[in-house]
Amino acid sequence: MANRWVGVTVDCVDVERVADFWSVLLDRPRGPSSPGWVYLGHLDDPQPRLVFQPVTEPNRGKVRLHLDVAVDDIDQGIAHVTALGGRFTGERHDYDEGVVVVMTDPEEHAFCLVQYY
Repeated sequence: MANRWVGVTVDCVDVERVADFWSVLLDRPRGPSSPGWVYLGHLDDPQPRLVFQPVTEPNRGKVRLHLDVAVDDIDQGIAHVTALGGRFTGERHDYDEGVVVVMTDPEEHAFCLVQYY
């Protein structure tokens, strides 16, 4: 039996808003979706789909899994995320290989922007 990673599912109160944020940020179009859910991408895409699942309760606390999004310029990346409704947490890490900043989407799901040198 072959195992294959096909997606990451994000719980959201406002599925449309959060899916639109990630769709623009990652330039990933919507694929076929189930009612109330939004899928970015298709099952046969080279990248796993992002799946936005409706839930009734908001995000509470840190999730132990997050996405890393590579950008060419960290300051432009921060500006782009905030213009889309995300937020810079103020957390920044500078390493020999690049810089990492912690961001959130409109529902406070944390993710990292990474600029490699």
